Amino acid sequence: MRKQIVAGNWKMNTTVSEGAKLINDIIALKNEVPTEVELIVNPPFTHIIPVAEAAKQTTIKVGAQNCSNHTKGAYTGEVSAEMLASIGASHVILGHSERREYFMEDSKMLLEKVKQTLANQLTPIFCCGERLDERESNQHFNVVKSQIEEVLFALSASDAKSVVIAYEPVWAIGTGKTASSEQAQEMHLFIRKTLAEKFGNDIAQSISILYGGSCKPSNAVELFNQPDVDGGLIGGASLVAEDFIAIAKSFPKSK
Repeated sequence: MRKQIVAGNWKMNTTVSEGAKLINDIIALKNEVPTEVELIVNPPFTHIIPVAEAAKQTTIKVGAQNCSNHTKGAYTGEVSAEMLASIGASHVILGHSERREYFMEDSKMLLEKVKQTLANQLTPIFCCGERLDERESNQHFNVVKSQIEEVLFALSASDAKSVVIAYEPVWAIGTGKTASSEQAQEMHLFIRKTLAEKFGNDIAQSISILYGGSCKPSNAVELFNQPDVDGGLIGGASLVAEDFIAIAKSFPKSK
């Protein structure tokens, strides 16, 4: 059975003290979440140590929102995967649409980053998704397939099994728009079939694929009821403990 995951992307929000309060609020509510659901919080770099310290007696995982594609050296301002692993991080979000758009991250760089995370026993949460113009021109499947082929197809089968994928329709991030549950399922199934072409059905069926386009308590139940939606990468709603926990409680009991 695939892992059910709800991962919070705090983005560039909260001070360290605000982040400490948020993680403690999440911990206080965590027992409401079914034990089979994995919770991951991805705070800013500055918060990882105190958040990981607060969460260490729980099953909540702590990740980062990015890492360098380099191992070490004269790369001012960069943070390596090795550094993240050394302070208690377990996951790294890579290829988020904001990183692709604002920081011009391309597939070559993202493959290097994915390899850095895997080399340091970190789990990459690899993001893929299309812009509105690409969906409206009926190119959304081609765009997502290229993003996956150019990065994940360069991995071995054993490494591919270690990746979590997040589908983020870029047109639904921070816009208030959400892909319908049918649109989400259609793309998640397409991603799984794409993975199966390269790695075989068993591996494709084992990889968790999260929905990352304005998932919130009001639509999580419908989204998580879809057979190929294994959870969510949560933005704004992850900054409110009650909303984050409500989303994590949205999986159907039979899934």
